[in-house]
Amino acid sequence: MTKCKRTYNLLLFLYVLYQMLTKEDQENKCYNLQGQKQQKLSLWSTVETRCSCGREQGKQQQLKKSGLQGAVKEFQMNNQTDVTEFIFLGFSNHPHLQGLFFLVFLVIYLTTFLGNTLIIMATRVSLALQTPMYYFLSNLSFLDICYTSTTIPVMLVNFFREKKTISYEGCLSQIFFLVTCAGTECVLLAAMAYDRYAAICHPLQYPIFMSVKVCVCLVTGSWLCGLVNSLTHTVLAATLTLCGPNQISHFLCDIPLLLKLSCSDTSVNESVLHAASATIGLSPCLFTAVSYILIISAILRIPSAQGRSKAFSTCASHLTVVVVFYGTANLNYDQPREGYSLDMDILVSVLFCVMTPVLNPIIYSLRNKEVKGALRKLFGGCVLSGNTNA
Repeated sequence: MTKCKRTYNLLLFLYVLYQMLTKEDQENKCYNLQGQKQQKLSLWSTVETRCSCGREQGKQQQLKKSGLQGAVKEFQMNNQTDVTEFIFLGFSNHPHLQGLFFLVFLVIYLTTFLGNTLIIMATRVSLALQTPMYYFLSNLSFLDICYTSTTIPVMLVNFFREKKTISYEGCLSQIFFLVTCAGTECVLLAAMAYDRYAAICHPLQYPIFMSVKVCVCLVTGSWLCGLVNSLTHTVLAATLTLCGPNQISHFLCDIPLLLKLSCSDTSVNESVLHAASATIGLSPCLFTAVSYILIISAILRIPSAQGRSKAFSTCASHLTVVVVFYGTANLNYDQPREGYSLDMDILVSVLFCVMTPVLNPIIYSLRNKEVKGALRKLFGGCVLSGNTNA
């Protein structure tokens, strides 16, 4: 009996011990599950925290980027509105010669203005000059007056200034008139070459080829080409963003000089400039060259020396003007980039913008007997009218 009781107590003890161990194991499993859940929750919260931090950093970067872009745009706009004038550096290397420069350019301007004005008056007054050739010449003289009046007066005023400036609007206006006159003269010289070709190569059909209607159309077309070309360049130049500096290494405003000061994209301006150089500049030059090749070949076929001399004298003045104009234009716009010199650049530009207009009336008056005769009659009539009034 006692032995059975002992066995029962032993089994009961083992059962209780088993229950205790089983409960502890379940508690450990529950604790582990809770720990895993807490780890998962902490990991998820870490991921969420990192994602939120990443999103916040991305937002901050976007804000910084947008703020930087806005600041750049605002900086560009501020600089664009701040550029209200340009400073010319031309002739600034010789401050002690400003008075001499003023006198020289004043004489050149007065000579250009008076010489071309006399040619216009002579072609209007003299009946011998009522021909297509002198109709073109009077328009060329008017162009030269406009050309020099756009540049030289500003130079004369700046010679007495320590700071040689021009306003933003004045710079655009100068570009407009300069490009208009230059483009019109290119096309007009080609029209004058066609007139000489028709007179020498087709003398019998000359009245038909160069009727009044044809002459008016050629002159009007020349002016329209110059105006459209100039208006296009001026409008494109007005859209440029100017970020400074506002110093122009020249004595005038020109499109290539303004493009160097721009901080915006100038590809459209450069493309239009190249296209205009090919159409308004190169095409008339090639047309003039071909016309004179045909003219010279026709002159060489004339049997008599006197006939050849007379035929050549009718186009010698125009040929000289063409060589001077296109030669100085080529030097002005096709200079080598290496070995750049401000003084040399100024000298070439003076030859193109200032000396060409003053040489045109001299060339036509010295080499043309009809022009000299008309000027004598003009001066003689003025003297006679003055004596009569006295």
